[in-house]
Amino acid sequence: MQFCDDCGSMMHSREGEMVCSSCGATQSKDEERADAFVTTEAQSDDDVIESSPDADFEGKPTADDVTCEECGHGEAWYTIKQTGSADEPPTRFFKCTECGNRWRGYS
Repeated sequence: MQFCDDCGSMMHSREGEMVCSSCGATQSKDEERADAFVTTEAQSDDDVIESSPDADFEGKPTADDVTCEECGHGEAWYTIKQTGSADEPPTRFFKCTECGNRWRGYS
């Protein structure tokens, strides 16, 4: 991506040059900047959060500040997922370590 030096808007390519979407300014393509972009190696799945109904919670972090409504046990595995917009707190998905009951908690 290339941005306009005059107004900062994103530019698009037209006939071999970059044109500002907002102010119409033109610049040559920044071919020499292509090597400045960073790519990453393949990521491991060590930090993937499972939240599907059949997710394997065993081995995940545990919370001892919750109580299972089914059996009354005070410890559950949990995962965290951002289910709303970014300005809302994430949702915690719990699975009781005793009976396997599942529920979600909102912060």
